[in-house]
Amino acid sequence: MNLDSLYYDSIDLLKDLISIPSLSKEEDAASSLLEEYMKAKGLTVRRSGNNCWAIPPKFREGLPVVLLNSHIDTVKPVAGWIRDPYSPMEEDGRIYGLGSNDAGGSLVSLLHAFIFLSSSEQPYNLIFLASCEEEISGKGGVESVIPLLPSVTFGLVGEPTNMQPAIAEKGLMVLDCVVHGKSGHAARDEGENAIYKSLPAIDWFRNHQFPLESQWLGKVKMSVTMIEAGTQHNVVPDCCKFTVDVRTNECYGNSELFEFILNNCNCEVHARSFRLNSSSIPEKHPVVQRIKLLGREPFGSPTLSDQALMPFPTLKIGPGLSARSHTADEFIEKSEIREAIELYIKILNGLKI
Repeated sequence: MNLDSLYYDSIDLLKDLISIPSLSKEEDAASSLLEEYMKAKGLTVRRSGNNCWAIPPKFREGLPVVLLNSHIDTVKPVAGWIRDPYSPMEEDGRIYGLGSNDAGGSLVSLLHAFIFLSSSEQPYNLIFLASCEEEISGKGGVESVIPLLPSVTFGLVGEPTNMQPAIAEKGLMVLDCVVHGKSGHAARDEGENAIYKSLPAIDWFRNHQFPLESQWLGKVKMSVTMIEAGTQHNVVPDCCKFTVDVRTNECYGNSELFEFILNNCNCEVHARSFRLNSSSIPEKHPVVQRIKLLGREPFGSPTLSDQALMPFPTLKIGPGLSARSHTADEFIEKSEIREAIELYIKILNGLKI
């Protein structure tokens, strides 16, 4: 087994995956394709919902467990596509198609690194997981599979990072806020305008700074991103609703931040979920140290991944660029896939965790 064969197989598999629509919660066909592909490679395969994972033939009790994970679902194609998003196209060393960059390139590269590493004895047990519902942080995705796996020691998550290691990742909490007023006729001086009453609260979210700043992720960031009020032009609105996107660093848990916001913002606040906390891994971790020896630079990622749902140390690294994700005419460089397979193998081969 050599790098060339792993690379060619990865390219072929990526094209097959692009040709199968796999929106979140609609990944069944893509998951079935991966299941049959891995079985044909002689792997022991398990399936739960649209999640699919493989365990090497010889699983040795008592050793650490390393999880290699990426996702098979995609977002809906945006309106600006010129090419057919489900027809993989090669052009100038690139593969175009929906999900090629996010995160098909990572998925096929991790899988073939897994196949290579499983062919020889490692000082750990290895599991490969192709998970679903990542793009919507769905409860049927990786969160539902972890209890079915052996206890994981470390996880490597494949997402487009230009093969630089994201050793910290911001969490997410979405808040639904409400300010109440009193309706009245807009032509007369009556009622309490809920839009005007909401302005101090909106201004608080815009300007408040939490004191603890992360080395890798910077400050907590709060952004008011949606607002809804009023029924027609001549009625003073009696209710104003707005949504706040909160990106958290590892210095605060989502529940902790929510309690502070609840007690300091002059409006009604409801959190949709506390599940998606920030994650990080110590810079002294053996995986991080090896990656640095390979000339890669750690960074903090502002974007969310399934790391947020993993209760063990994780690191995010994969081929492609985050800026290409969710864009029209998404692509990945074929050379990026070759580089990723080679680097994944160098990172993990013989590593003691």
